[in-house]
Amino acid sequence: MRVKFRGITRREALLLPGPRGWAEFCPFPEYGDAEAARWLAAALEAGWQGFPEPRRESIPVNATVPAVPAERVPEVLARFGRVDAVKVKVAEAGQTLDDDAARVDAVRATLPDAAIRVDANGGWDVDGAVEALTRLAAVGLEYAEQPVPDIAGLAEVRRRLRAGGVPVLIAADESVRKEEDPLKVARAGAADLVVVKVAPLGGVRRALEIVAQAGLPAVVSSALDTSVGIRAGLALAAALPELPYACGLGTVSLLAADVTRDPLVPDDGAIRLRDVRADPELLDEYAAPPERRDWWLDRLRRVHAVLAPSAAP
Repeated sequence: MRVKFRGITRREALLLPGPRGWAEFCPFPEYGDAEAARWLAAALEAGWQGFPEPRRESIPVNATVPAVPAERVPEVLARFGRVDAVKVKVAEAGQTLDDDAARVDAVRATLPDAAIRVDANGGWDVDGAVEALTRLAAVGLEYAEQPVPDIAGLAEVRRRLRAGGVPVLIAADESVRKEEDPLKVARAGAADLVVVKVAPLGGVRRALEIVAQAGLPAVVSSALDTSVGIRAGLALAAALPELPYACGLGTVSLLAADVTRDPLVPDDGAIRLRDVRADPELLDEYAAPPERRDWWLDRLRRVHAVLAPSAAP
């Protein structure tokens, strides 16, 4: 990683060459096998089934600003080129609301006309979220992603912001992808839109079903994927009936390296839909040490056993 993001400085992924193209299996190391099985289902879809027919060929994307000091914001944004929307990480452990406000203000100063959304990854409680979003709303927030960890809390934050006249929409991320029932957040009236990620939801087709059943606008985002994984995210964004928000699929710019020499990064605020092939020389250059390779292959066998036999190719 170019900068620390989601608490990590190095991203690991297992790549699989399938008959329909390259696939990526990269659940974070702390995820259990049952949760990781959805990520493997998504990889099998990408490599062995292929993606649905696209409705669009160009996908608008946002820049992503990690929880960096405000003075580093222009440097981070410069890697994304021209963008019309920016997602800013907030509620980082060990930081304060003043840090968040300074970072958001720096984004607004750098890009006066961009849409700004913030992502707390469930880092606030209800009172803290209402206080923070009331203050951050001064820059004109497009929406706030997962301000609190649970669905009941999302509903309460949404209610209190509306009652206070604070015009910030609530987006659900973890409350969709980490719930046994990803539609629970919609039924509870806890969000104005949903953030969907291909791998944690089990593939493009499964994510399309969830969006259709939720009946809420959707934002497609990444899980810190290489370009191979981003290709699956683009397939979902391309297949959705409507795409009202820029997608969080520009995150390859946060990586110090990639597995292809033609990475899927934004150009003029969008990424063109195209296939990706991993480069053998780059795979050799960035190959994991033998002990990590063994760890991932053992994990793959365990997770496949959870998923098999019904979903095996």
